[in-house]
Amino acid sequence: MTSRHYRVDGIVQGVGFRPFVYRTAVELGLDGWVANVNGHVEGEVAGPPGAVDEFAARLRHDAPPLALVRGVRLTQRTARTPHAPGFRVRHSPPAGSGTGPREIPPDAAICAGCLRDLRDPTDRRHRYPFVNCTDCGPRATIIEDLPYDRVRTTMRRFPMCRACAAEYDDPGDRRFHAEPVACPDCGPSLAWDGLRGEEALSAAVKTVADGGIVALKGLGGYQLVCDARDPRAVAGLRRRKRRPAKPFAVMVRDVRQAARLARIGATARAALTSPERPVVLLARRRWHGTPPLADEVHPGLARVGLFLPTTGLHHLLLDDLDRPLVVTSGNLGDEPIAIDDDTARRELTGVADGFLTHDRPIRARYDDSVVQFAGRTRITVRRARGLAPAPLPLAVREPVAGLGAQLKHTFTLAADGRAHLGPHTGDLSGVETFEAFLTSYDRLRRLTGIRPRVLAHDLHPGYLSTQWATRQPLPRIAVQHHHAHVAACAAEHGLRGPFTGVAYDGLGLGDDGTLWGGEVLVATLSGYRRVGRFATAPLPGGDAAVRHPSRTTLGQLFGSEALGVPHPYPCLTGDLTGRLDPAEVRAVRAMVARNVNCPRASSAGRLFDTVACLLGLADRVSYEGEAAALLEAAAGEEHAVPLAHRVVRADGLWVYDTTSTLTDLLERQRAGEPVSVLAAAFHLAVATVTAELVARAVADGAPRTVCLGGGCFVNRRLLTEVKRRLHAQGLRVLVGEQVPVGDGGISYGQAAVAAARLAGER
Repeated sequence: MTSRHYRVDGIVQGVGFRPFVYRTAVELGLDGWVANVNGHVEGEVAGPPGAVDEFAARLRHDAPPLALVRGVRLTQRTARTPHAPGFRVRHSPPAGSGTGPREIPPDAAICAGCLRDLRDPTDRRHRYPFVNCTDCGPRATIIEDLPYDRVRTTMRRFPMCRACAAEYDDPGDRRFHAEPVACPDCGPSLAWDGLRGEEALSAAVKTVADGGIVALKGLGGYQLVCDARDPRAVAGLRRRKRRPAKPFAVMVRDVRQAARLARIGATARAALTSPERPVVLLARRRWHGTPPLADEVHPGLARVGLFLPTTGLHHLLLDDLDRPLVVTSGNLGDEPIAIDDDTARRELTGVADGFLTHDRPIRARYDDSVVQFAGRTRITVRRARGLAPAPLPLAVREPVAGLGAQLKHTFTLAADGRAHLGPHTGDLSGVETFEAFLTSYDRLRRLTGIRPRVLAHDLHPGYLSTQWATRQPLPRIAVQHHHAHVAACAAEHGLRGPFTGVAYDGLGLGDDGTLWGGEVLVATLSGYRRVGRFATAPLPGGDAAVRHPSRTTLGQLFGSEALGVPHPYPCLTGDLTGRLDPAEVRAVRAMVARNVNCPRASSAGRLFDTVACLLGLADRVSYEGEAAALLEAAAGEEHAVPLAHRVVRADGLWVYDTTSTLTDLLERQRAGEPVSVLAAAFHLAVATVTAELVARAVADGAPRTVCLGGGCFVNRRLLTEVKRRLHAQGLRVLVGEQVPVGDGGISYGQAAVAAARLAGER
């Protein structure tokens, strides 16, 4: 006989791991115990040596589906007292006992077993919206403290009835120690304007069926729901929510219904049906006759964001309504998603026609995650519900925090070899969003036990995250925006040596005090040097130009960097200036000529905006990236000859002369080439230029591993064409898959840079 103490690290709390340990030990005839301790599982086991070895092997390799085992460690048991016969699940010791990192399990979508219970008329949880078990249900959004036990979740206010308690205590039941376990007799219940339960649900169903909008209390916050087929309902939602054009996500009943709306490959299908249940951006099918979705759902775009039901409540709505539903975040404009009932009533009363709520509090704000695929390459657009805050590997020893950028904000807490990305906050521009960031930061810091010794932040002094960092009594490391983009990609893939980085996005402050956005860098995690860039052009009005592609375009046409090619002649720009307000054209021309409020930027994102404007797709936009999204949609899979392009040497850098491309675009437009062909030709030109910039850098000694980063690479056509050309040069090409490729991944990159500098890496 042998006796061992064991410890299991990873995502092992809230995922049915203790029941799994119990059943494994009983099956092998072992004695001992198991308990949650801080963020890990530990216990003691005694029995024949072979059985103990088998026990350890099963913990490593046969864990429950939601668990992620990072390590199993067995040590000699020091106590000499014999074990009592049998194996038990012990109550968890108080928070703060034990050592090591603490990992927070993300929420998980309803599993197949609970869905069967939901739809089984003979089951006592028939049509109970809050059905769950150890394989599914809320986790991160209800945790109040660790170790993860019911008394430290928002379920503590719902004492279990006798039947639920019996399941909770039965090792053979899949609800054994499922902390959110509940039923209609003892758990949360629905409410709607004085109605409860089924009556509340029926009222919500009728409201949506009649063309109304419902505010629904979801897992990580309130959601706004309406009929995705009804143009008036969707248009009304846009007007009330103050979201004129940004696409809405659509929830569908199952994969079959999704396949009627969009083309779904094997990788996308796996993502749709995964426990994470992200929104998946998919190519829309061609529609004949009555469209299955209102055009207002995703105006002007060829891709649609679809996802499957996350909770029992979502399934009940779709079962009763039998139609696709718009399901979007419950907020106004760019404000944070509402999570408490009073705030939701105050902010959404003018948006929703009714509130389908319940009495289980939400402790953490988690919007929906968003992913897409370019071939087999996964691109994470937003890391939130279902994905965050599950940690990602990162070579970090001393605890650090990456505080993120301004747009699509996230933060990262990193220590002990892993990084916890906080949930998507949104655009960090207002008081409400900033307070949501601080609340989320303090909560995750407390739960993970990570106390950062160093804060990593962006160079831009105007970012609220940077300003907050400067007020903290901790050492700080400033990380250049585009270095953080490519470092995030490199760190996710475990690169330790130098690499070539291509960072294309809207705007980020460069280390020379100018605005960057189309950059080629030779980098390590700890540092970089700039070797290539896009030509600069003025941004008339500064940040205001981001919302006005027409101003960006006039800046490009009148004031782009002189690199040996003249600006387009007036005969080519007449169509544009003729359709714009003459006063705006005169004002912008004067601003550019006098260099008044016209910061210059080498921005790839603003070049995409310019081309979208020249093609008549967007003179003004209501959200960041709208013009580029319309341009990608226009390009589709069209074949084209790339627009003219040239790379020149300027001030020791390889520089893309964008004027040659814009002039060729205007000449081919005047010759009558269709918008779709010109949009495709532009994508091909940028991809070809990227390959040339990298080739010039490699010829000068740059590494042959290339990391792509920045929001422009959310564009599937651009990403695909760039990767194809770089692969043709025999280069290794990497892009972030779990870390958001856009600004949502900046905080992870900042943490990676800070960790490398603290470790003394070069």
